[in-house]
Amino acid sequence: MRFTSHMQAALAQARAAAARGEVPVGAVVVSPGGEIVAAEGNRTRELADPTAHAEILALRAACAAAGSERLPGHALYVTLEPCPMCASAISQARIARLYYGAADPKSGGVAHGPRVLDHPQSHHKPEVYDDIAAEEAEALLKAFFARRRG
Repeated sequence: MRFTSHMQAALAQARAAAARGEVPVGAVVVSPGGEIVAAEGNRTRELADPTAHAEILALRAACAAAGSERLPGHALYVTLEPCPMCASAISQARIARLYYGAADPKSGGVAHGPRVLDHPQSHHKPEVYDDIAAEEAEALLKAFFARRRG
């Protein structure tokens, strides 16, 4: 099977989140067969829920569709390095591959901060691929925060 990146779909979710006034982060879950089974953007403000990060919402939708709390063989594409909460959820869901765009030295939990997936208490570590469309993801975030400071 030929590899196809689904980061553009995640970026579309990030743009939609920005249009709703949310921090522009998007995520998509892809089945082992290569089909997008869930796509979400941040909704923390809209839902008044601090856990409503794009990754969490996409994992919830994909698990509901699969009828399981685990998603073996699935991939997750997210525009920003997952925070510690999301990194833990990715591990709990048994995601096979994580692809992310922009690094997050301040709040990231995969390559920065607590490096949740490398921790001995993490029961599962997906393959991790970073810097996927990172420039576009960073530009969305920078533009969003520049407008807010504006």
